[in-house]
Amino acid sequence: MNTPIKKVAVLGSGVMGSRIACHFANIGVQVLLLDIVPFELSEEEQKKGWTLEHPQVRNRVVNTALQNTLKANPAALYDKAYASRITTGNLEDDLAKIKDYDWVIEVVVERLDIKQQLFEKVEKYRKPGSIITSNTSGIPIHLMSEGRSADFQENFAGTHFFNPPRYLRLLEIIPGPKTKPELIDFLMHYGDSFLGKETVLCKDTPAFIANRIGVYAIISGMHAIEKMGFGVSEVDKLTGPVIGRAKSATFRTMDVVGLDTTVNVSNNLYKALPHDESRDKFILPKIVEVLYNNKWFGDKTGQGYFKMTRHPDGRKELQELDLKTFTYKDVEKPKFKALEAAKEVEDLKKRLKLLVNFEDRAGEFYRASFYDLFKYCSHRIPEISDELYRIDQAVCAGFGWELGPFETWDVLGVKETVAKMEASGEKVAPWVHELLTAGHESFYKINNGKKTYYDISSKSYKEIPGFEEFVILDTLKAAGKKVWGNAGATVVDLGDEVIGLEFHTKMNSMGAEVIEGINTAIGMAEKSYKGLVIGNEGGNFSAGANLAMLFMFAGDQEFDEINLMIAQFQNTMMRVRIP
Repeated sequence: MNTPIKKVAVLGSGVMGSRIACHFANIGVQVLLLDIVPFELSEEEQKKGWTLEHPQVRNRVVNTALQNTLKANPAALYDKAYASRITTGNLEDDLAKIKDYDWVIEVVVERLDIKQQLFEKVEKYRKPGSIITSNTSGIPIHLMSEGRSADFQENFAGTHFFNPPRYLRLLEIIPGPKTKPELIDFLMHYGDSFLGKETVLCKDTPAFIANRIGVYAIISGMHAIEKMGFGVSEVDKLTGPVIGRAKSATFRTMDVVGLDTTVNVSNNLYKALPHDESRDKFILPKIVEVLYNNKWFGDKTGQGYFKMTRHPDGRKELQELDLKTFTYKDVEKPKFKALEAAKEVEDLKKRLKLLVNFEDRAGEFYRASFYDLFKYCSHRIPEISDELYRIDQAVCAGFGWELGPFETWDVLGVKETVAKMEASGEKVAPWVHELLTAGHESFYKINNGKKTYYDISSKSYKEIPGFEEFVILDTLKAAGKKVWGNAGATVVDLGDEVIGLEFHTKMNSMGAEVIEGINTAIGMAEKSYKGLVIGNEGGNFSAGANLAMLFMFAGDQEFDEINLMIAQFQNTMMRVRIP
């Protein structure tokens, strides 16, 4: 399928719709953004003597939504000038315009009847062969296309973006029962190559992959938090960057996203999953239910698990919720022996192993939450995905985790973790025991410099598709392609007579080891190779020069050493420069 996408219509201009429109505008596509006509006049419109037929009234909903998005932070557009690529209108006067559009994306309210009514109208105007997709986060794809024509159903699928679309990498692609395979191939490629997404193929199951696993992890974690008596700040300290998760961790994330959103997904999952062995975990614990009933949804309502208090003198002070009394108190500064021990461990994988096996309250919490998550994920295959790597991809891209559940399980050791899990009452799916009985020790392996995953159906390891053109440094090193290294840099043979230089100091700062690595790599390339690539897979390419040694020399007034350091750095950078 070779369909050029020049014009996209987005139906629904809410938080998601307007941001999806902006993301398509970012890549040069012309966008038509439509929404409903208001049911009544605003006070200002009444003062002006306008009627519901006035053009500005009819487009008020869509124009207001788009303007709010253009003012939002973080910015939805790469450049404010790209807003000119978005044309607004309403679903009554302008829907017929979709006949000229290549792709129509529905992003209206999450109600099946409303979506079905809209698709009935869409079918009257769309051109045959045009793509129709829904951004639903949980309504079954097959129900939305019922009663539509064969051409509609063949060109219909789910394209679930995560908010905000410009920044969160995940795009879930969900085929309907009659979606033609070439459309799915196209959407997977387009999302990856043009929209800059991690596109993950999902089955048409409740909440698809990312929300099914991510929301389970959140609500299940809440049950553990309530049972173990942790506080809000304690949990956010334990569940943030220290384990490779977002800085907003658990409670701050729920306040930003909106507690109501998480609760609605959880409630819907409980209703939709009568045969899920862990269904009861979706029942809200008290520490969630009380806030939901009080409508303390977080930032959108002014209070949630955190609340910003303004004092009479104008000072602002952030307070946290006491999960026992449900009153607000000063933010605590939690301390755990496990976190103290992990401070000096830079490598996330080593840090996770230390934390999960640590004998204190933090270690107990990690074991309870990780083991339950591992068990749940093992039972979701083949229900939500036939391949385990898709679960890791979806959760990492959708929730900002550095390592997915199966990747984390590998880090902790599959065999030893299963033994500990089952000793604590967490029973894994039978296929995990089959993997271990066959003599395998991990869900992923490096074979010939390529990352492979354990395929349950064939009981063998297969290469992860989509990575054929990527150079993954960790996999090359695991395959024995390292040709030189010191404490701060490594040279890897990339193939085709090209070598790569990787930094691995703290924040990839440039000190003596990195300078030595740069000079060594350039010398090797000049002598024995055709090219050199300087790059790495860290969160930062480089935080710049390591000034600690410079400060030490300055304190000791070793000015000759300072001059030598500066000269070495300058000479090395000049050597890197392409002639």
